Amino acid sequence: MILEIAERHASRPGPLLPLLHAIQDEMGFIPSRAVPIVAEVLNLSRAEVHGVISFYHLLRETPPGRQILYLCRAEACQAMGARDLERHAKEKLGVDFHETTSDGRYSLEPIYCLGNCACSPAIMIDDFVYGRVTPKRFDMLVKEI
Repeated sequence: MILEIAERHASRPGPLLPLLHAIQDEMGFIPSRAVPIVAEVLNLSRAEVHGVISFYHLLRETPPGRQILYLCRAEACQAMGARDLERHAKEKLGVDFHETTSDGRYSLEPIYCLGNCACSPAIMIDDFVYGRVTPKRFDMLVKEI
């Protein structure tokens, strides 16, 4: 499957990011076994492929939880209490960024701007953005999903 996806994208201009997104869309994450395949098909080093995967926060190297919680870490959110929210979320879920709870339910991810600056701090759960999230509201949202 990975080889098929890589070959399908290889002839496109700037194929690496679309190819990595296609693998993640198909598999839910980019498994480590994909790196040498992608590198070979695109004539890149494994380090180049891994560097792109590790640079972009929306690319995952591990299977995600059933719900992905993105906490905005941009300046506007930080000015409005995102660091306290981040500490609370990590404590409440028992995970750090880029980790998934032991029951596989939640993955916690940082994100750098959700475009909801006027309603900081913001989080996104799956594809829905929530603003003015306090630790109490975070607990409520997590309980609801």
